Amino acid sequence: MAERVPTGFCPPSAAFFGHMGAALALGLANVGSAYGTAKAGVALAHLGIQQPARVMRGLVPVVMAGILGIYGLIVAVIIVSGITKEYSAYKGFLHLGAGLAAGMASMAAGYAIGMVGDSCCFAYAKTDKVFVAMILMLIFSEALGLYGLIVALLMNSTAAKGESMPRLSRLVSPSLSSTV
Repeated sequence: MAERVPTGFCPPSAAFFGHMGAALALGLANVGSAYGTAKAGVALAHLGIQQPARVMRGLVPVVMAGILGIYGLIVAVIIVSGITKEYSAYKGFLHLGAGLAAGMASMAAGYAIGMVGDSCCFAYAKTDKVFVAMILMLIFSEALGLYGLIVALLMNSTAAKGESMPRLSRLVSPSLSSTV
């Protein structure tokens, strides 16, 4: 006979998946942030050697890469604050997905910002005509991380509503639902 979990308590694996979502959101977002900061920071140092007057404007990629870590922190805090005694496996999987969405998107954005910041800072050292193009490319790169944040927030709001997985009887046509 299968052992029943008392009502009011979550299965142990549910909290694990929820916490993994928080950890992955924070960890992956900070990997992307660190990569973007390091890659663009090296190019910024080179810019400071060649054109010291342009360093403050060349700092934009480093700042934008740093913002990605904040996206992961926001999602991780929201996920952890939603883990309670009545935490279902469905919510745990939703939070895992939310953490992966935010973390992977921010990691990809950090990679893109690092590459754009690297090449554009070197180009900006030679001519200031590339600055507007650099800003536009950085905005579109940062948007990747923002998309992951938005999806994670939407997934968290679904979990916060307390909805559980749809029952099979709601998915089957009404004439067949009495047999299910």
